[in-house]
Amino acid sequence: MRRYEMLPVVFLSAVITIFAGTAASGQEPSPQYKTITVPAGTTILVRMLDTVDSSKNPPGSRFTATLETNLVVGSTVVVPKGNTLYGRLSEAKQAGRATGSSELQLELTDIVVNGTAYPLLTSDYQVKGSSSGKRSAKRLVGGAGLGAAVGGIAGNAGKGAAIGATAGAVGSVAQKGKSVNVPTETLLEFRLQQPAYLPAR
Repeated sequence: MRRYEMLPVVFLSAVITIFAGTAASGQEPSPQYKTITVPAGTTILVRMLDTVDSSKNPPGSRFTATLETNLVVGSTVVVPKGNTLYGRLSEAKQAGRATGSSELQLELTDIVVNGTAYPLLTSDYQVKGSSSGKRSAKRLVGGAGLGAAVGGIAGNAGKGAAIGATAGAVGSVAQKGKSVNVPTETLLEFRLQQPAYLPAR
């Protein structure tokens, strides 16, 4: 009988030893991070911190921008305005001496949340110049139109129109000769091509 009475004690001792060894090794369960999905099609309005020039920046060049309005999903602010974003110049073409036109094509690649960069896949922002001094830009917003976009994203289109009066002054793409550039402080609009998975606040 004594031998059988000792079995539970031996078993309990083994369990204690196993837990003690795990604690001593410093092993802990992996933390579970909550994420929120930002759906495809979401608008991201940014303000450029760098200048991108077709005559100076080759394809692959990186640029930095800041979030101009809160990134919101439903009623939840996922990323507050002012956070940093990174992008790249996916295409840069300089016009020839006699023919052709300069082109820039930009895209966002990352957004920084709590010090960590998370990948983004967005639509391109395209700028195309011409030798005649004209230029066209897809998804370029300026003046009152820019203000309306800002106001719409922020939830106040009327106030946005007033914002456009000043924001539009620095929101235009410049063209020098046959070069085109996107100056610092320019406001650009991108859209998510695929959902982004960001940490919940």
